[in-house]
Amino acid sequence: MSLVAAWHDSTEASGARSPLVILFHGRGSNEHDLLPIAEELPPKFSFVALRGPIAMDFGGYTWFENRGLGRPLGESLRASVDLVQAWIDGLDESRCDTKRIVLFGFSAGMLIASALLLDRPERFRGAVLLSGTLPWDNGAIEPAADRFANIPIFYGRGSADEVIPLDLVARSVAYLENDSGADLTARLYPIDHMISDEELRDIGEWLTKVG
Repeated sequence: MSLVAAWHDSTEASGARSPLVILFHGRGSNEHDLLPIAEELPPKFSFVALRGPIAMDFGGYTWFENRGLGRPLGESLRASVDLVQAWIDGLDESRCDTKRIVLFGFSAGMLIASALLLDRPERFRGAVLLSGTLPWDNGAIEPAADRFANIPIFYGRGSADEVIPLDLVARSVAYLENDSGADLTARLYPIDHMISDEELRDIGEWLTKVG
């Protein structure tokens, strides 16, 4: 199985020297959903949006089979993480700096992005985790103490967002703040399940410092 990818290279991105942001969409969406936000983020980055490998009956794609929102099946999550890691292995080093990769996930995309980071934390420069949960209770990839030690992470969500079960959100926040070891920037916005202009501005400032 191969991954479908859509790229956005800004005029300032400089090939092998450009840090890369990998965008992960939410459940039922596709690789084109998040790519437009690249226009609002620092132009020194290259951006690539990946399509989840699992087609959904009602349209769109997802990253893993689940037993309820935010609750992945371990075998499915492991397979998708391995697929993405293999895709990263095959990146063309003339197109981007493969030593400076930032993961960016929204909703179910936050779960797969955080699973990738948990799987190989040394591989990534940092992560933007938005409006979702970490992978819990799946038997394959789960948070452990200090797994994100000194890794810059931007975490954001809306105060009116009730899409992802709030018990999973609370558990994820507690881990990020107290147990992950991350260099954490956390923001709460007066929105629901979306990414606001204010949030994008904050992410852009964070990326400039991290990249």
